[in-house]
Amino acid sequence: MANADALLGTWRMLSWTREIVATGEITDAMGPDPIGYISYNSDGRMMALVVNRHRPALKGERPSDDEKIALFDSMLAYSASYTLEEGRVIHHVDASWNPAWGASDLIRPFSLDGDTLVIGDAPGIDPATGEEVIYRIEFRKV
Repeated sequence: MANADALLGTWRMLSWTREIVATGEITDAMGPDPIGYISYNSDGRMMALVVNRHRPALKGERPSDDEKIALFDSMLAYSASYTLEEGRVIHHVDASWNPAWGASDLIRPFSLDGDTLVIGDAPGIDPATGEEVIYRIEFRKV
């Protein structure tokens, strides 16, 4: 597998942008300066966790129902097995923060340059809005 050894390890997210194909508008997909990590293991498993750095503070010790919604909407987490194929990493999702993803394959074009990993740069449909978008996520090796 090309790049298999170089992909192994934990990567810290530097940025995650979302470009609307129809308009060219670019925004931060999870707010500016998100907190995120993705890990690829030699056993063929991976995990990802991303949260908006500016998540709302709780008003009490436990989140209210409205606070839970805001917290859910400001994160992403899943685990999967993965395979590599022609410049793409395919995440075979088996557990996710969002049950709508179910057991699915997430096909992600990627490139590696030293300690920098870029995932994205291919059009896809935003599940929240239905718009055609291009996500670009940049990571640095931990």
